[in-house]
Amino acid sequence: MTQTPISLDIPPAFPDHTQLPESDGTFVKNFQEHPQSILLTDSLGSLLQQLHPDGNYTIGQDCGIYWRETEPPEQGAITPDWFYVPNVPSLLDGQIRRSYVLWREFMAPLIALEFASGDGKEERDQTPLSISNSGEITKPGKFWVYERIIRIPYYGIYEIKTHKLEVYHLQDFSYHPIKPNERGHFSLSILGIELGLWQGNYQNQLWLRWWDNQGNLLLIGDERAEQERQRAEVLEAKLKEYQARFGDL
Repeated sequence: MTQTPISLDIPPAFPDHTQLPESDGTFVKNFQEHPQSILLTDSLGSLLQQLHPDGNYTIGQDCGIYWRETEPPEQGAITPDWFYVPNVPSLLDGQIRRSYVLWREFMAPLIALEFASGDGKEERDQTPLSISNSGEITKPGKFWVYERIIRIPYYGIYEIKTHKLEVYHLQDFSYHPIKPNERGHFSLSILGIELGLWQGNYQNQLWLRWWDNQGNLLLIGDERAEQERQRAEVLEAKLKEYQARFGDL
């Protein structure tokens, strides 16, 4: 007796980051996005080394997060200006990530930040994904996707023109605004850090920066080097003063 083989129509595997577009062809909306992202990333370096000695974390800067399959594919992606994902490697099979694909990682970002060039309407859009009886798809808003689908625990919106900063925390399945503390900062308690606005000698503008939970600014590399230089100068001055008073021992 011969058996007729059963034909199974197995759907293709979900695509990975190498098979999906890495850009939707739009321009970066303002000149502040790139240096702002560098400030946020660089100043977190020491903390991330402590949290992830194995190096397993990913930071995306104007990089797409694919959350659903669509045609064309890029319509199924959303692009935060900056985001951080703990406990996932920055490289996949030795390749730099082209995008972040949720159905391959199963790990949502912990923080997403948007640098709004306009009034923040796009970043606060809570329009849900819907399909009409005629098959017309309503594009979902960023706020809705972050809150209801990706479920990112912390979401920040910074309006560059007005210097307005809002930070939301996901609690009981919805975003709730975080109230600023006495320093005017927003606490991200899970990391023991705060997010706020800072104006220093960096291009003479207001920037988003991190502080620790004691209110100490987390420094970038150049600031750390300058701090060490000043410490060395103070120590040298004290040594010279000591030698002038007591001589060499």
